[in-house]
Amino acid sequence: IALQAGGRVLTIEHRKISATRNAGALATIGERLVFIDADTQVDARVLRAALAALDAGAVGGGAEVRFLEPAPRWSRVTIRCVIGLMRATGWAAGCFIFCTRAAFDATGGFDERHFAGEEIILSMAMKRQGRFVILRETVLTSPRKFVSRSLWQTLWLTLRLLTRGLGGIRTRDHAGFWYDGKR
Repeated sequence: IALQAGGRVLTIEHRKISATRNAGALATIGERLVFIDADTQVDARVLRAALAALDAGAVGGGAEVRFLEPAPRWSRVTIRCVIGLMRATGWAAGCFIFCTRAAFDATGGFDERHFAGEEIILSMAMKRQGRFVILRETVLTSPRKFVSRSLWQTLWLTLRLLTRGLGGIRTRDHAGFWYDGKR
């Protein structure tokens, strides 16, 4: 689809989202960057709001997230709590992040020491560069990580992540939620 629309498509073999995103950013020439997961839908309204935020002086931001398709009830409650936390902390969800090239370059991009949580680390770094916003507009993303696991499996993974902190996701073994093949 991207090729048919005149886009440039890169083949990246990193199997590490932070490195893949950095490689994509390096290959661009634009002054504004938008990172979108393959299973996320972003409409024109969201893109207009992101560009308006950048025009108004924001260095970057994210958007609220909703699921594309039905998901277990517990996961819908969980995602609402996560969205509230992310809005309160000013962290963008990894499925949609936008920023200026200047702010991206000033932060050093996504921290490649991590196999996950790179959007939180980038959000914190961006906030040191200037105003980082979370739009009220929503993007739609797949609930696949919640559909493929039970509530108890997800709580266990969350507890392990919280006890290890961001440093705990510097190995693929501790980032199983993202890399265990459950899609």
